[in-house]
Amino acid sequence: MAGKVYLVGAGPGHAKLITVKGLECLQKADVVVYDRLAAPQLLGEAKPGTRKIYVGKLPDRHTMKQEEINQLLVDLALEGNTVVRLKGGDPTIFGRVGEEAGLLKKNGIAYEIVPGVTAAISVPAYAGIPVTHRDFASSLSIITGHESPDKLDRMMDWEKVTNATGTLVFMMGVSKIGYIANQLMEHGRPGHTPVALVRWGTRAEQDTLTGTLENIERRVLEANFQPPAVIVVGDVVLQREQLKWAEVLPLFGKRILVTRTRSQASELVSRIDELGGESYEFPVIETVYPQDRDTLNRIQDSLSRLEGYDWVFFTSVNGVEYFYRHLAEQGRDIRSLHRAKIAAVGPATAQALKDRGIIPVELPGKFQAEGMIETLGEELMPGQKVLLPRGDLARTWLPEKLDEMGLEVTAVDTYQTVMSQEEDHELIRLLSEGAIHAVTFTSSSTVTHLIEKLKRMGVQDPVQLLSRSVAACIGEVTAKTAREAGLRVSMVAGQATIESLVDELCSYMKDQHQHVI
Repeated sequence: MAGKVYLVGAGPGHAKLITVKGLECLQKADVVVYDRLAAPQLLGEAKPGTRKIYVGKLPDRHTMKQEEINQLLVDLALEGNTVVRLKGGDPTIFGRVGEEAGLLKKNGIAYEIVPGVTAAISVPAYAGIPVTHRDFASSLSIITGHESPDKLDRMMDWEKVTNATGTLVFMMGVSKIGYIANQLMEHGRPGHTPVALVRWGTRAEQDTLTGTLENIERRVLEANFQPPAVIVVGDVVLQREQLKWAEVLPLFGKRILVTRTRSQASELVSRIDELGGESYEFPVIETVYPQDRDTLNRIQDSLSRLEGYDWVFFTSVNGVEYFYRHLAEQGRDIRSLHRAKIAAVGPATAQALKDRGIIPVELPGKFQAEGMIETLGEELMPGQKVLLPRGDLARTWLPEKLDEMGLEVTAVDTYQTVMSQEEDHELIRLLSEGAIHAVTFTSSSTVTHLIEKLKRMGVQDPVQLLSRSVAACIGEVTAKTAREAGLRVSMVAGQATIESLVDELCSYMKDQHQHVI
């Protein structure tokens, strides 16, 4: 039975500008056929095992002819796959979706066209240019500028196009900017008409160049301004100086790698995006339920004695989540700990407990195991029994210190940290081009596993590759691991929290910007 093809607009570049329906289609796809302008991060939304086929075009070559792409979609669907054709912007605006849908229809393949946010309006918006304005332009034309001058002349009546609407938006016309400007002036647009070119709009590489019809070609040449870019012609361009918003955000222009588990990355990703950066998710670790029978027996034994503990120390959100999972699987609940004091390292861990109805002892200062001893030292007495639910890669410092103090410690590995199976060769390209500006590490395991994963993807010297980016670490323990691995650590969060890490990123990027100026 034939599958179905979804012709999906991926939006202008920023991964979060895809539509809800487009994302849903991507998440259920068996095969994703994508092009150069689709945000690379979107590929990470596909389910494990999804086949990914790049068919995009580069300025100097075509990876696959359009006719071949059309046939590929048919062939994949005939194999029974759910196929997503992921196209930059909106598939109906110069996206050749009509040709793809036409062949699918001819072959009896079911398909849907899923509109996307077109770059024609969103890219100018990210540069502070509204394409319409009640005082300057009440109409808009969207025109392809990618064709040769002869073909442009055959396709367009320049006199009508020039004066048809208040705002003219040319897509993909950087190399023809001189010809376009001259044609517009010859057919009635004044030479002082404002023009803006916005390159890679909504992405970390966003760059805007402004001028007028009479000088824009010279400015493009002087700046070596390269495609892809959206060209806006009209008085709305003058709004940019007062309406530009993305470029004043503290992380604008910075692509920041997030290495923590996908389930825990949302807060960091959201903060980076809110502050104008472009987050790039590449989870290098996953937490999994223990499989080893001896480990499971130790967990079962420790939980069978819950009534006897004086303290339970939680050092991570994962520790909380897996502890409750083990409790439920053994038919127990938290009431068994009625005589124990419960302490949490860090506000995130404390919040995870509060969400489950437990108000723990919270620790001020730096949120590491050392802070727990400093805060609770006088209350920790020899002979007290301590339960320490944690991961298999947790540091040994805390149980060893408690043991030195005479407490009886039961440390159990309630979860295991393993290397994720995801591979992303687009990341290697971005790192090699210096297009990843900072790499965030939220634990020592994210450091070691990122290096190992890069090796597995064929990188001979991962540390050298990562040296083109600066490292931002959530605490001194993680920073020490990164430095020992040979990485360039430029930022260490004052407190082991995501907010503190983000503050360090903003402060560092601000200092770097001022230094450049």
